[in-house]
Parts: sequence; structure tokens; C-alpha cells
Amino acid sequence: MKSFRKELWFNIPSRRGLKNITDTVENLVKESGIKEGLVLVNAMHITASVFINDDETGLHHDYEKWLEKLAPEKPYSQYEHNGYEDNADAHLKRTIMGREVVVAITDGRLDLGPWEQIFYFEFDGKRDKRVLVKIIGE
Repeated sequence: MKSFRKELWFNIPSRRGLKNITDTVENLVKESGIKEGLVLVNAMHITASVFINDDETGLHHDYEKWLEKLAPEKPYSQYEHNGYEDNADAHLKRTIMGREVVVAITDGRLDLGPWEQIFYFEFDGKRDKRVLVKIIGE
């Protein structure tokens, strides 16, 4: 069995932002040379998420509205965590959206459903953050 590891770096210029990383992950699968296996893609920061869903602008807007209702950014004083930082809402949003995805690799390609895409979702941006891509297989 082979193993391949790469870190992706992102700096989302706003507090929150969504980025489709499917093509990037697909290219790393090709670079790895692994034809059959699994790829793990996970946010290495506790205020960001990696998840799979459809790539539709309206849906992306709906995530933002829904998450903001569940864990509103302001007022900052509503959270015990906020003091030195003001990102308690970002921690909660990450918990809801998840940390990572695992995707099968078949014939050297991501084995995704017809509309599935991989996304990086930032909840406390304006700084460099990492995503781990770990590929194992043959």
C-alpha cells in the first residue's frame, strides 16, 4: 500500500468564505499515482470545515443564512469563549459543518456522486489556514 500527503493552504480575505476544492483534490489523486484507495481531506483548524455537497450559489447563500441563525457572529458577548478572541461562532459553525470528508478512489479518480463536490468553508478567515489531504491505497 502507498501513502501520499499534501497540505493545501488558504487565506480567505473575509471572515467567512466558501471554496470548491474538488479539482485540487482530484489533481492530488493523479499526482499520488494511487488508483484504488481512499482520500481524507480535513481542515486542520478548528474554525474551518471541509464537506461535500452541491455547487450551487443559492445553496451556498442558504448555508450562510442557516449557520448564522444557529450560531450568530454578534453580539460577541453572548459567548463565554469570546474574550481575547471573537470567534466562538466560528467554532460552533465548524462543529455543525464537520471537520473532514473521506472519498473513495476508483480507477485513479474521485468516486463522487453526480453532483457532489468538495468544499473548504472558512468561518474565521483573514489568515493562513491548512487543509490536509492524505491518500492511501494501491
